[in-house]
Amino acid sequence: MTTPAHTHADLAVWLAEAAQAVSGIVTARHATAPSRSHLHPVLGPLTAGPQVITALAGRMEDLLDARLPTTPATLFTVASYASALGWLSESLADLTHAVDLLAAESGLPADATVTAPGETADFNLSDYAPQDRQAIAALAAEAALPPGLYLQILGHSLLASTEFIAACTEIIGALTEDAQRLLDESVSVVPLGGEGPDSLPTLVRSLLARMETAR
Repeated sequence: MTTPAHTHADLAVWLAEAAQAVSGIVTARHATAPSRSHLHPVLGPLTAGPQVITALAGRMEDLLDARLPTTPATLFTVASYASALGWLSESLADLTHAVDLLAAESGLPADATVTAPGETADFNLSDYAPQDRQAIAALAAEAALPPGLYLQILGHSLLASTEFIAACTEIIGALTEDAQRLLDESVSVVPLGGEGPDSLPTLVRSLLARMETAR
């Protein structure tokens, strides 16, 4: 059992360690077989993500079990940690769904939403240098895919990875900012949910801003 935290500095450590754990997803790499090279960009985050979420959920339980006093700093920490964990879980679910679609596309099932080999003309291999065309052809052959479809799936894989990493980067920045606010003890003088949005954790304020923009 983790030693209960009591000071602002102790609470900040919880958030800083969570930020460090999420950063591990961003830098995660996964050995990829040649037959799956078109999925390489997403395999690292997809492999590391569930482990990090499980670890953070366990730490969240430790934080709740610590029976900390109900102070603005404690409530701020729990809200920050919970919002980061929820945001990360949702982002990983989106990534998993994207990878499922990519895997289906790789298998070319009889589905109208899947691009057939003859429909990948947007990827004109003549636009590439001869050595690049050879490399693409070799990778596509290893994956048992037409070169145009290989490039299409690789592009979608890169996009899914980029979007997930962007979410992780936002989470890391928010946790780090909230940890610093705890160290500055700026949340001890404003009750959570009190006067103005500045009393809320960073990701909560970001979510509220997005909801307001969507109206």
